[in-house]
Parts: sequence; C-alpha cells; structure tokens
Amino acid sequence: MGQQRQMEKQRELEEAGYSEPYARAMAVLAERDERARTGKVVIRQSDREWLTDRMAARCLYYLDHHYEDSANVDWRVFCHDIVTQSGGHRHQGGLALFVLEGRGATIMDGVRYDWEAGDLVLLPVKPDQVDHQHINLGGNAKWLAFIYSPMWQAVASTMVPTKDRPGWDS
Repeated sequence: MGQQRQMEKQRELEEAGYSEPYARAMAVLAERDERARTGKVVIRQSDREWLTDRMAARCLYYLDHHYEDSANVDWRVFCHDIVTQSGGHRHQGGLALFVLEGRGATIMDGVRYDWEAGDLVLLPVKPDQVDHQHINLGGNAKWLAFIYSPMWQAVASTMVPTKDRPGWDS
C-alpha cells in the first residue's frame, strides 16, 4: 500500500474509533480477512491498463499495492513487454519471471542469461542486491513477474534505477 493510502487508512481508522494500537491492528486484520472473502479471484487483463515508465515501455500490473480489489494482498504480479530493452536497475532478488512469449536475455551482475517462451528466470536473494537489465532478442519478448511482498519487505528491498530504457524521455 502506498504511503498516502496508508495515511488515509490511518485517518479512517482513527475516525472510526480505532486509535488504540490493538484495536487498529484488529481492524486491519479484519479488513484483510474481508478482502480475502470478497475480493476478485480472477483479474482480467481488461481490469488493468498498460503503463509505461523509465524501466518498461509496456507494463501491466495485475496485483500491486495500489490495487485493493483482489482477494490477495501479498503478491505483486505484472507483465512486462520488452519492446527493445528495459532500463537497468538494482533491487533484491527473490522473484520469478515466467517467459510468456518471444526470446530475450537478462544481464544479471554482468552475466548474460538467455531465455525463451516457457522458461522461468529466477533473480536470487543476494547481500548486494541484483543489478540487471532485460533485452528483447526476438519476437514479442514478454514475461510475467511474481514477487511475494512480505519477503521483499523483510529483506528491505529497494528499487534503484541505474539506466533508463531506450526511448524514455524524463
């Protein structure tokens, strides 16, 4: 959940009489339980929009902290369409990339790893994080990322851009 949304939730809880820490914690747990019972269990591509940023020419987030409509709150799942190459960046590993289409490569800590549709690319958990960039080597190179948010939070993962993708105009 983004910082602004957390502050809004805090205000809502206080207005509802949950200013005492235990009551606030119970309210948050109750909200998680309710979301698990009533949230979407199928997230359709049409429920989301393709976005663009300095890392990805096209990216579609199925699950992320800014969506509160799914039954699952602990995962980030997104599709990355690698038009030419992603921006370079560094963050903690502990995530999986399932290649949906095309073929490409991930340069991780200076070593190139080629992949193609049907492959699973793993970014390992490492003391100095993982410096990497993804490259399209043919076809419509596209993968789906799976990140378990509590693990990322436990290892204090941060995202550090090291190089903008080609065509990004900040």
